[in-house]
Amino acid sequence: MTGREKQDLFDKIYQLGFDYERDYRGCAQCTIAALQDGLGIRNRDTDMIFKSATGFAGGVSRETDGNCGAYAGGAMIIAYFVGRERDNFADPQGIRLKTFALTSRLHEKFIHTYGTVTCARIHTKIMGRPFYIKDPDELRKFDEAGAHTDKCTSVVGNTARWTAEILDEAGYLKD
Repeated sequence: MTGREKQDLFDKIYQLGFDYERDYRGCAQCTIAALQDGLGIRNRDTDMIFKSATGFAGGVSRETDGNCGAYAGGAMIIAYFVGRERDNFADPQGIRLKTFALTSRLHEKFIHTYGTVTCARIHTKIMGRPFYIKDPDELRKFDEAGAHTDKCTSVVGNTARWTAEILDEAGYLKD
């Protein structure tokens, strides 16, 4: 794949993440779906990862005090490619350390861009204040602040793109 083709792929993955968050909500699942569809890795295993990510939305259960769901979704897909398998629980090869190295790169991108990986703090960075989105009035204000117009949608898009770039740089994406 040429450099231009890779950039086109990363742009497509960004747009899928952005659109999925806008249309369906659920930052972790939207990040995963963008990577499934953009990278052509939708299968029974990744569908189970998608399902498992349901509770990560909005900083876990929409509480906003946990990790950004998009961040969790990106880390889950990195681990899908690199992670330790149950049949190798002892992990004498240190596979989990390789996974940590790649997920740390995703963490660095979040810190550089948002200053945090925490949902509520990302809200503050991109919308000026945190929102407790389990409260219906706060959810309305969250949406009025652009959460699903251009704010959280861009976080999901960025995370999906960054995850694909990290996997590509590490040699896990096939040309």
